[in-house]
Amino acid sequence: MPTIPTTPLRPRAAETAPAPTETTPAVTDAAPAATETTPAANETPPVPPAKLTLEARLAATTAQMTLRLEYAALAHAVNTAHLPTPTTEPGDTIPLTPTLQPAPTPYPTPVAALLQRAHHRLLTTGWCAGTRTDPSGALCLYGAIHAEAAGNHQLETSGMEVLMDTIRREFGDLVDSIPAFNDAFATSRVPLRTLDRAALLADTRGL
Repeated sequence: MPTIPTTPLRPRAAETAPAPTETTPAVTDAAPAATETTPAANETPPVPPAKLTLEARLAATTAQMTLRLEYAALAHAVNTAHLPTPTTEPGDTIPLTPTLQPAPTPYPTPVAALLQRAHHRLLTTGWCAGTRTDPSGALCLYGAIHAEAAGNHQLETSGMEVLMDTIRREFGDLVDSIPAFNDAFATSRVPLRTLDRAALLADTRGL
């Protein structure tokens, strides 16, 4: 029987499957663009605070001083509450109208005496603002010192200087003249108190 040549079978090559490709989604790291807010063209700029007038600044300073005096008065009332209060006996008489106080003992120095006389004159004839004197005879600070100086210009100038020093001690550099200080008040309380302190200051300085 004839021999049939046989061809050796070769193993089939393994089919290589294509490698799967992974699709990576693109990552967007870009941050959103910042939007700058542009102010509207018709936006009103901030209004700067209004500058206080001399009268307002003096009033504020006076209010602070008044508050301190009220605190001091309250502390005095608390500290003296235990002291006995004098009572009025049935036979005592109390005047219904106040009596005028006599003029105080004059200071021995000329400038202090001048300011003291001007202070007493304002207490008796009256104080005014906006003018040196009014129809009733009342005077401003400058008018009272000028009248009591009786033509002594050197004495008058010295009195004005001491009064101005006193004003600046209490109110700083807010005031540039005595008439401006006088006219900044509606009542005589602060001007007369300042004039009285000026007389004391002149006496302390020996003027």
